[in-house]
Amino acid sequence: MVATPVKQKKYTAAEYLELEEKAEFKSEFFDGEIIPMAGASANHNKIVLNLCRLLPLEIGGQEYEVFMSDMRLWIPSKQHYTYPDVTVVRGEPIYVDSPKQTMLTNPCLIIEVTSASTESYDKSNKFDFYRSIPEFEEYILIDQKSYKATQWTRLADGRWILADHYGEDHILQLESIDFEISFKDLYKRVMFETAEK
Repeated sequence: MVATPVKQKKYTAAEYLELEEKAEFKSEFFDGEIIPMAGASANHNKIVLNLCRLLPLEIGGQEYEVFMSDMRLWIPSKQHYTYPDVTVVRGEPIYVDSPKQTMLTNPCLIIEVTSASTESYDKSNKFDFYRSIPEFEEYILIDQKSYKATQWTRLADGRWILADHYGEDHILQLESIDFEISFKDLYKRVMFETAEK
């Protein structure tokens, strides 16, 4: 959902936030650049909605907050504002802009639904930005064109392990929270493109 920057002018974070308040469409902010976000496909929206509908708000007495793509994430060490597709916070959310509560800083889990235009960015730069968040433990990339998900999980020693998941009958087991979802539920009502004969 990210396009190339449209302007060369460098902005401050305060200028970006002021412009974003008035903007009709969302943009990300990185190192002084404002990066417009493209609209999401029907498949993208269905996958995000399926996830958010099923993610639990309490597990074993531990409370979680689940946010969709309108919640802005601030990554101070990278001077980056972004809008993850799904963000999960364990316990109390920490907002940069309390009491407005529009900018988070402490997710334990981030899930992105990829497209052809965002997959490379989601796997490289964006993952690098997310890894600088102390509370961040797990990153999931979900393909919207096939039954596929890529999962990165942080180990206790700080290393990250990678697992790829494929197939309509697969069950995705999350590590940062006690939750699993079948691909049949995750991809419910999603229509994959079929190759023309």
